[in-house]
Amino acid sequence: MEHKLKSVLSGTGFYLLLAVCLIAAAVSGWYLLFAADKPAVEDAPPTEAVSAPARDVYVPAPAPEPEPEEDEPPVEASAPVEVEIVPTMPEVQVDDTPVMAEPPHLIVEPLKGEVLMAFSVDQLVYSPTLADWRTHDGVDISAKPGTTVLAATAGTVASVEDHPLMGTTVVIDHQGGYTTTYSNLQSKPTVEPGDLVTAGQIIGAVGTTAAAEAAQSPHLHFSVTRDGEAVDPSEFLKS
Repeated sequence: MEHKLKSVLSGTGFYLLLAVCLIAAAVSGWYLLFAADKPAVEDAPPTEAVSAPARDVYVPAPAPEPEPEEDEPPVEASAPVEVEIVPTMPEVQVDDTPVMAEPPHLIVEPLKGEVLMAFSVDQLVYSPTLADWRTHDGVDISAKPGTTVLAATAGTVASVEDHPLMGTTVVIDHQGGYTTTYSNLQSKPTVEPGDLVTAGQIIGAVGTTAAAEAAQSPHLHFSVTRDGEAVDPSEFLKS
């Protein structure tokens, strides 16, 4: 035994043994430096998985559900506003002269009835009341006393008088230089001087006030002049 040990320690065997010891020492040192610091892990059964340690995980709180909104009343659409566009008018010189309204040209008969004595200025006619021959500047129209007398056309009452021969008389001025005269009326006509009358307006009533024609039956003496000259009343009424 001792002989074998000496043979091993001598020569090549010594160096082999030294190399093995060095390797063993190196492995032991590595183990001590690295493997010894790690905790030993028990062998788990092959069928079970090794679970990792649980960690605190932040789970956000659920968002609050929105409160139901109250139904708002529908908003009524306002009606569109119409804007009136006024066109710009050119400036025009204004005539401030007052305009007088002219009555329409209308002629009516002062009354209807039988003609007792016609118009005559070229020939003399006999007057039963005065018992002489003379001209007759108007027309005598038969009518009962109280029959209304109308203005022949529009105009202005020029005068109301009690004539010594022709009785109560109304004179009306008209456009164009015409004048109409109504005689032998009742004593109180319905118009006064300055009144504006229209064609067909009542101005009085038939009477018996004309002393120059008292011998005739009740009637209206109607005469017309133009610029002061006697005109045939029948022609005037036809115009």
